[in-house]
Amino acid sequence: MAGPLVAIDGPSGSGKSTAARGLARYLGAQYLDTGAMYRAAAWWCQRQGIALDDAAAVAAAVAELPLVMGTDPAAPRVTCAGQDITEIIRSPAISTVVSQVATNLEVRRLLRLRQQELIAAAVTSGEGIVAEGRDITTVVAPSAPVRILLVASAQARLERRALQDLGAAGRAEQEQVRDAVVRRDADDSTVSNFTTAADGVIELDNSTFAPAETLAAIIEITVATYPHFADRQPRRT
Repeated sequence: MAGPLVAIDGPSGSGKSTAARGLARYLGAQYLDTGAMYRAAAWWCQRQGIALDDAAAVAAAVAELPLVMGTDPAAPRVTCAGQDITEIIRSPAISTVVSQVATNLEVRRLLRLRQQELIAAAVTSGEGIVAEGRDITTVVAPSAPVRILLVASAQARLERRALQDLGAAGRAEQEQVRDAVVRRDADDSTVSNFTTAADGVIELDNSTFAPAETLAAIIEITVATYPHFADRQPRRT
């Protein structure tokens, strides 16, 4: 029996990563953070001394990217060339340059193929997968039985990103992350649509939701399509 497939999209700070991991634990499914793949690609290119504005060189490097994506929602580790880079790729140094890789159309094509392979393998195995990231509901997994677009106000997204990255969400912390949030969304919007729900995609505005409320809402959406998961207990690992 094929496993469940849920695709979750949304702008920076919409809470899609936290929600997707929580849903994957609830379903006992795998989890895929496609955004981490672009971050890993940016890190790899920098490590190889490749200028990120050299589109052809970046694409060639990504074609040979020695990347292993962990899909355990409790500990989704990212490994490249045998090195665990899970924390490294979340650094401000990567956050400020990742859009240069993410807006490279050939890179997007190459990574999309990898993403689709991971998704297909998880679904075929019966375990299923919750995949999140830009383009996931429209380009990567447009046929997913459950597709959700998480949206939130700019203020809510700034507060969340500041709390996530800096541990506090005061005005000063929000200003520190403003450029990363606003510019990243502006850059990525040139190659993907993650602010408007496509046909068949359920839009959920979680501006006023706590993380637990967002998770409860997406579980409700998911079990409407997969009712046999309605009484499932979350996997705690």
